[in-house]
Amino acid sequence: MGYTTGSCAAGAAKAACQRLNDEQVKPTIEIPLPGGERLNLPLKWAEKESCWGKAGIIKDAGDDPDVTHGIEIQAKVRILADRGEILIRGGKGVGIVTKKGLQVPVGESAINPIPQEMIRKAVREIFPVQAIEVIIEVPEGEDIAPKTLNPRLGIQGGISILGTTGIVRPMSEEAFKNSILPELDQAMAYGYQTIILTPGHYGFKTATEELKIPAEAIIQMSNFVGFILEEAAYRKFDKVILLGHIGKLIKVAGGIFHTHSHVADARMEILVAHAALHGIALEKLRSISEFPTAEGAAAELISWGHQDLIHEIAALASRRAMEHVQGRLKVGTILTLLDGTIIGWDDTAQQWISSIFNGLKKDFANVSRNIE
Repeated sequence: MGYTTGSCAAGAAKAACQRLNDEQVKPTIEIPLPGGERLNLPLKWAEKESCWGKAGIIKDAGDDPDVTHGIEIQAKVRILADRGEILIRGGKGVGIVTKKGLQVPVGESAINPIPQEMIRKAVREIFPVQAIEVIIEVPEGEDIAPKTLNPRLGIQGGISILGTTGIVRPMSEEAFKNSILPELDQAMAYGYQTIILTPGHYGFKTATEELKIPAEAIIQMSNFVGFILEEAAYRKFDKVILLGHIGKLIKVAGGIFHTHSHVADARMEILVAHAALHGIALEKLRSISEFPTAEGAAAELISWGHQDLIHEIAALASRRAMEHVQGRLKVGTILTLLDGTIIGWDDTAQQWISSIFNGLKKDFANVSRNIE
């Protein structure tokens, strides 16, 4: 079990208040959590300098894969008046929100509401009524921010101070899935009722560079196709375009909605089965079944003049995706190679790309390159 950046900020703020109040500071600092529990955090340092109390805590992400693991979260506090509110802002290494649709308004420090409340409660345990200024800083924040989702979300200049429970439990996949949800909320806030879901960077690059789709309308869903489809349906988006590598999205055509190879890897089986249903000769079926990748097999099929089969697989992926959410979303699909070449699509996806997102190429044949 680890703890969030929000917990670290609250703990550092409380320890800084103790030093400012000339209290004895112990090696650990105890803070209240949103659920009513209490958490002890190891304190790295605390000091008093002029009118400021200062402290730092090292973030421990536990078993969760997190680029913020091991960074230092610092707080400095001062008394503004004998009575009043607690004012919280970010300093060095805490990002600034520049796009709407997040929990924090544009122009403010990226310290989410629950961490702000945690900081206030922790500070009030030392200063019950005083007006206090709290500044949260992350010395390494600006350097590690590019490794987070912050640039995509329009948070500039550092990391976010996050956390809903204050504790990072050993459920890495769940935490990662939930980290994608702000992108859906942001797309909705920008007014997009049609969004692009892509497994990762390659699909994002194709969508933005080849199809000129705004970044705010694109969600990188990783392997969690089913989860993100359900969340998109819950948020009442109208239309979704699945865009990505054939090796990932062909699994959706086979009814697989978690596409990590450790969960399900039936790419070749799905491709060969549909090639057989398409009437392709047995010797050719054997040939494509021996390819190590779906990409190689698909390219071979296209070279034989069977690109219509790839289009059919795209259409099937759309149907299976709509069935997965009981028809609450309309879905279109675009299949690519790793280099971004578009090799398969259904009519629905092509129509939406052309009609909904202005200024795009009207015919995918113009962005699909010949495959030797």
